[in-house]
Amino acid sequence: MNTDMELCARLTAGDLDALADAYDQHGPHVYGVAAKITGSQEYAEEITQSVFVALWEQPLAYDPSLGSLRGWLVSRALHESALRSKVS
Repeated sequence: MNTDMELCARLTAGDLDALADAYDQHGPHVYGVAAKITGSQEYAEEITQSVFVALWEQPLAYDPSLGSLRGWLVSRALHESALRSKVS
């Protein structure tokens, strides 16, 4: 298993396998939060995709010194889920 700092370094270097590793490690948690908040499998899938796309596109937005990668990803999922819940 990769540490958050290793994943962050690999993502920053453009390593697509790092994104797959991050998804394998944290995807179920991100999806679970989104599904619980929105009550929708479709929204949960969209939110999960959005969260991991954001990680890929802006890996430096996550700072390992401020907390775990899982916490950062779940926080993004909570935020997007809350927005979706208000809109729908």
